[in-house]
Amino acid sequence: MVEELVAAGVTLASAGAVYVMVAARVVKQYERGVVFRLGKLRPQVRGPGFTLIVPGVDKLRKVNMQIVTMPVPAQEGITRDNVTVRVDAVVYFKVTAPAEAVVRVEDYRFAVAQMAQTSLRSIIGKSELDDLLSNREQLNQGLELMIDSPAVEWGVTIDRVEIKDVSLPETMKRSMARQAEADRERRARVINADAELQASKKLAEAAKEMSEQPAALQLRLLQTVVAVAAEKNSTLVLPFPVELLRFLEKAQQQGPQMAAPVPQPVPQMPAPAQQPLYPSVPQSAQQPVQEQLPPLTPRLESHPEGSVSRQD
Repeated sequence: MVEELVAAGVTLASAGAVYVMVAARVVKQYERGVVFRLGKLRPQVRGPGFTLIVPGVDKLRKVNMQIVTMPVPAQEGITRDNVTVRVDAVVYFKVTAPAEAVVRVEDYRFAVAQMAQTSLRSIIGKSELDDLLSNREQLNQGLELMIDSPAVEWGVTIDRVEIKDVSLPETMKRSMARQAEADRERRARVINADAELQASKKLAEAAKEMSEQPAALQLRLLQTVVAVAAEKNSTLVLPFPVELLRFLEKAQQQGPQMAAPVPQPVPQMPAPAQQPLYPSVPQSAQQPVQEQLPPLTPRLESHPEGSVSRQD
């Protein structure tokens, strides 16, 4: 009788040990356990630690409650100002309702990834290029709201969305570089013009002060000569301003006045008689040449044959 009781106890203990080994489950601290009993969801979610289920009846599915970092592949789209860009982002999310994440969606990770890609394409089409480059905080908030709206029903909460990089075409990069260079050149010209204006005002004030004290101009000239001579140049260019001449003229007017010499009359010489350019020709020379020649008389000559010939 005792032996039978001992054998029965050993059998029960063995069966209990086998049951515990089969039914025992361990849920980690960052996980939660969702139990399905005969395919029906149990309302109680198993917390971290040791737990037991009914073998062959219950099925335990563990859900990770940590924040998941999911990179969004680069999406190519056209912005509102007709610029083709490639934008990639990263999404940070976590599961807040384990039962809904298991029941409502087949694979909540894949669902969040597809929703992130769709939202990223949508945000690219609604934004301009300048917003993508400089106003990323507002775009991140808008992208987070677009992803979080359907994800709430899946028991998933979007913690943060960040746009990582915006890739531009090479032609657009060169255009933006030229624009930035032109802007910097414009600012440089404005600063230079402002400096010239301030310098002109200071020079005008200095000229006004020097006009009241002419000696200051001479002192300034001497300082310029000293500055030029310090360079050890072989050629020294000495400017001579007109104001210094006026100063010397005023100094000369203050001295003794010198008597002006009396001008002497210049004797006038008699004008020479005008001679003809060519000597006069006698009256006889003015007659025609034919009238001065003797008249021509015909001369007759006789030939031996008895004929007479006339020779002029």
